Amino acid sequence: MENVTLADVKRAKETIKDIVLKTDLLENVRLSEKTGAKVWYKCENLQRTGSFKIRGACNKIANLTDEEKAHGVIASSAGNHAQGVALSAKNVGIKATICMPATAPVSKVAATKSYGAEVVLHGNVYDDAHAKAVEIQQKTGATFLEPFNDKEVIAGQGTIGLEIFEQLDGNVDTVLVPVGGGGIVAGVATALKGLKPDVKIVGVQTCNIPSMKVSYEAGKVTSAFNDVTIADGIAVKTPGDLTFDIISNKVDEIITVTEEEIAEAILFMMENQKLVSEGAGAVSTAALLSGKYKPVKGENVVCVVSGGNIDINTLYRIMSVALKEQGRRLSVVAELADEPGALAKFVSIFAENGANVLSINQDKLSTGKHIKKQIVEATVETVSFDQINIIKSALIENGIKAEYL
Repeated sequence: MENVTLADVKRAKETIKDIVLKTDLLENVRLSEKTGAKVWYKCENLQRTGSFKIRGACNKIANLTDEEKAHGVIASSAGNHAQGVALSAKNVGIKATICMPATAPVSKVAATKSYGAEVVLHGNVYDDAHAKAVEIQQKTGATFLEPFNDKEVIAGQGTIGLEIFEQLDGNVDTVLVPVGGGGIVAGVATALKGLKPDVKIVGVQTCNIPSMKVSYEAGKVTSAFNDVTIADGIAVKTPGDLTFDIISNKVDEIITVTEEEIAEAILFMMENQKLVSEGAGAVSTAALLSGKYKPVKGENVVCVVSGGNIDINTLYRIMSVALKEQGRRLSVVAELADEPGALAKFVSIFAENGANVLSINQDKLSTGKHIKKQIVEATVETVSFDQINIIKSALIENGIKAEYL
């Protein structure tokens, strides 16, 4: 297995220094107060193309031969590697073709096209797009750029670790890193373990696609897929063998978080740090908020925010889930008598208990079991689960049958 070293990462830093940004390292005071540690955000969501992926893509393309460049490049991506490759290829004047899952956010597809790349949509997850890219590569002879399972790509991503070390003057204790195929965590671990062997590297995946965690525990590369995920940037069913080898030797722990926990983390970051993160970028925050990773009091903990390329429509739906999980939104389907004043009475219960009605839909049915009944759906803003319980009790006291969504 080809090894990736600290020296490789340092060379990558020199190669890409005039292209990528040295992103901010910001303390999240709320998380610091909650955990007792000092929690920092490494803001790769503010990187060029909105993601860390440009680091690895630039380093890889810089290391291609003239012959490889002449054939153009092809890559598969859930969206962020796509943009990194597209911009890097544009900068050196070579053709780029990108295969992306059909489920990739519209914003990522549009951004990739804006950098001049040809985009092919195929399948539901990264692995499907990868298979399509391999098929096209065999027909065209284009140079394939792996998104994570590649020495130069891993070295490029590892430059994040060098920056973290410099920005904290070496006083870094734990780094939480999103994990999909494993490129970013392998690179960060290589850099930081090379500089400070006792630093703790923790990978974070979604429960829906825990492929690296399953592989880590099995001691071999293993595929895993339970369901689709809002963390599309780490939706990888089968991790790479090179990344797995590095992670097995350099990563201390891999944990998983749920979709609801990721949604809450996205909301938390927006409200408390004024940062917009995509699902993949929020998993490190989700690990701390959920208590699935408990840092040592007083240590310096860095959460890598890997990207901020989230589709606005997706963000809207995620916010709805997160608000419900926090007791700040309630959806009710109620059965009311079909008589004057029934709807007014129903709505007044929300008003009397301080809830704000966001939407309401009344459906009067005159046949079947709903004769003399009407169905009303309402969504209201609340401030806590205590307030929700008071509203539920008031509905029961007023003889209103209700279901809660």
